[in-house]
Amino acid sequence: MKTLKKTTSILLVFVMILGIFALTGCGGTDDGADDADGELSVVSGWKYVEDKGEFVIGLDDTFAPMGFRNENNELVGFDIDLANAVGEVLGVTVTFRPIEWDSKEMELSSKNIDCIWNGMSATEERQENMTLTKMYLNNCIIVMSLSSDVNITSAADLANYKIGTQVDSAALEVMQASESWDVFAENVTEFPTYDEALMALQGKRVDVIVVDQVLGEYKNAQLDGALFTCDFSFGDDFYAIGCRKGETDLADKINEAIQTLIDNGKAAEISNKWFGKDIVILKDYE
Repeated sequence: MKTLKKTTSILLVFVMILGIFALTGCGGTDDGADDADGELSVVSGWKYVEDKGEFVIGLDDTFAPMGFRNENNELVGFDIDLANAVGEVLGVTVTFRPIEWDSKEMELSSKNIDCIWNGMSATEERQENMTLTKMYLNNCIIVMSLSSDVNITSAADLANYKIGTQVDSAALEVMQASESWDVFAENVTEFPTYDEALMALQGKRVDVIVVDQVLGEYKNAQLDGALFTCDFSFGDDFYAIGCRKGETDLADKINEAIQTLIDNGKAAEISNKWFGKDIVILKDYE
């Protein structure tokens, strides 16, 4: 009996040792490899994109003219053309992945996408939460209405109107940062997309929309000039491309590729196609 117990104990110890070896031997991940010190080194940034040969871009596919669906449900837009051109320069396949805009940071951190590229404003909060490229396009946050009788010359005047905008947008953020926010905050309705905010304006459920100039002007052209731009605006709103925090090498690669496209004239060609003028820049943060 004692011999049996002893043998059983030895077998249990042996099984435990095998289990430990199995666990330590299978500790790698798809995204990393053990370095010289035996510690896990996670592949990220440009190497992560380069190794898989695919650059996955997250976007809101309703944001014309940056990235949106045409009448044939094809994904088109300024950012689509520019990103594809960057992919050609970098030698990787570009894949576009539509996402919920208010979940973009989660999509990025989970590696469901490699960057956020869709007319994204380079706000201070995003500069803190992501690694941004240089600013590549200048925009403005404007106020639009269906009537020329709407008189808005300051942010405080918004207290007199029902306001629509997109959830988690730069337009919402600049409104919230306004000194007059408390005066008009209760008048603001957030919609999942700018298209829905525009439909609310057309349905007279809101009086004005606060929106990116590039989107507002594009939509107005489709509506034969039915919208009016108010005298007041919330000022400049530069666009940038968002990478995971710390992935400066990927941001640098994108910057270099855009500079190449500026130098060879391709960026101007794409800009003229969508805006009728060249508004591509590559601007450092101050």
